[in-house]
Amino acid sequence: MKRFTAAAAFVVLGATGAWAQAANFTTVSTVFKDGPKGEKIHIASGFVCPDRIGRYIRDAVGESDLEAGTDFCSYYALDGVYGTVKVTPLDGLYDPTAALTSAFVEQEGIGAKEVGEKTIALGSKDGAAKVYTRTYETARLETLHYRITLSGAAIKNWIVETTVEYAEPRDDQVAQDFLDAVYGTAETDIGAVK
Repeated sequence: MKRFTAAAAFVVLGATGAWAQAANFTTVSTVFKDGPKGEKIHIASGFVCPDRIGRYIRDAVGESDLEAGTDFCSYYALDGVYGTVKVTPLDGLYDPTAALTSAFVEQEGIGAKEVGEKTIALGSKDGAAKVYTRTYETARLETLHYRITLSGAAIKNWIVETTVEYAEPRDDQVAQDFLDAVYGTAETDIGAVK
């Protein structure tokens, strides 16, 4: 019973944290414009936030850090699967571990355990982006491991960072498809004339 209660509390708190995180963002219509198929196009970079990415449904777009020029689009799927994409103008060299340090500290502060760190190729096979990832385990429930993967890469003159919350092994493919779609879109769309 204790395992179930702790896991249930995590699911409620985890979902609340994800929604609260999304609620901290301000939706601003001047940052994105509507695309022809329901997508939102980031005006400054050309990055496209489709209405759907696999099982993910876009639920918000807007600005998250006015000073840095960071804008976001966020997604959710059933069963507590969330994804957020941030795009920020690149100003100098990009060091993902330095850029994501505050997110790492936040995860470690809530007791999450680091379970993996690597640089992987994501996106299209021809022009795959080299993306830094770090994964944390936030809880376990029987056979499911609740994970958060943070990622970042410099693509052209923009930084693309994601946060994906999912249950391993159930949602592994869903999370991978999300990351591939985001970085594939970034490679194709950033800097393209729309």
